[in-house]
Amino acid sequence: MEKQRKLVSFDWAIKMLLRSKANFDILEGFLSELLKDDIKILSLLESESNKDFPTQKSNRLDLKVANGKNEIVIIEIQYEREYDYFQRMLFATSKTLCEHLPAGSPYSALVKVISINVLYFDLGHGKDYIYHGQTAFIGLNYQDELSLSNEQQKLFDHTSPCEIFPEYYLIKVNNFNDVAKNTLDEWIYFLKNEEIKPGFKAKGIQKAKSRLDIMKLSESDRISYSRHSDDLHYQASMALYSDYGLAKREVCEEIAQKMLSKGISVEVISEITGLIREQIEKLANDKNRVSEPAAPYKTTRKPKTSHRASKTQR
Repeated sequence: MEKQRKLVSFDWAIKMLLRSKANFDILEGFLSELLKDDIKILSLLESESNKDFPTQKSNRLDLKVANGKNEIVIIEIQYEREYDYFQRMLFATSKTLCEHLPAGSPYSALVKVISINVLYFDLGHGKDYIYHGQTAFIGLNYQDELSLSNEQQKLFDHTSPCEIFPEYYLIKVNNFNDVAKNTLDEWIYFLKNEEIKPGFKAKGIQKAKSRLDIMKLSESDRISYSRHSDDLHYQASMALYSDYGLAKREVCEEIAQKMLSKGISVEVISEITGLIREQIEKLANDKNRVSEPAAPYKTTRKPKTSHRASKTQR
């Protein structure tokens, strides 16, 4: 059995190779399979996200595509875990809408934005590996979906508000089970495994296999890709260490708080938990602040003290 040739990762390809017009057909194949449409890339958009920042941990590409509607597509590759990633997606699409509405233009000139997010971490809770999000307006009383009026349909060439609002695709790469049941799955297989099987027939995927072969890179590109791969391994290790270290510290702090409540000395607590004196003293101070009497209790003692003083004077 022929051993599969290793290909460069999709995020590095987007950053270094696929921005070239000569390689647009690879991205067009991926987008066509995902969006179930015949996609042609017209141009890279002039935006902040398309500038090259070598140290960034995510990789985003804004494209203007032709699918009969000239919709804008945002592709973002994200490796590092972000718990507020949903908000980030919303901000990115909102910013793109603002960037591409010419000054003085009516709101009807707003473009459609499709946000495609290739995620290498677990976002949210769900077992699927591809999620599609749209905006729909559902009636509270009759549960009917709001559609555009006849006049709006003629004006905008749409039938539903969801065709106007941004759409979101979440590709949770690590949830894919490596079984390619269709041509879109063949692309997901490549995103996860960085290899393409000979029998894959998805649009553009064999071109990706040919052009993204590590062995066909120039020497400078191979060095760049090697550094990129090392950086990803380092980020993954640091994320794992950070998660483990945070959990361990929380356990040690909980033990230290219990020992403080028993009156055990700082030195003994430090020896058992591994926390330094300053950390333990901070825990003690925080505990004391929480246990301080409330302000009304303090004020009730003042008249009593004043009364004693007057008796002594007499």
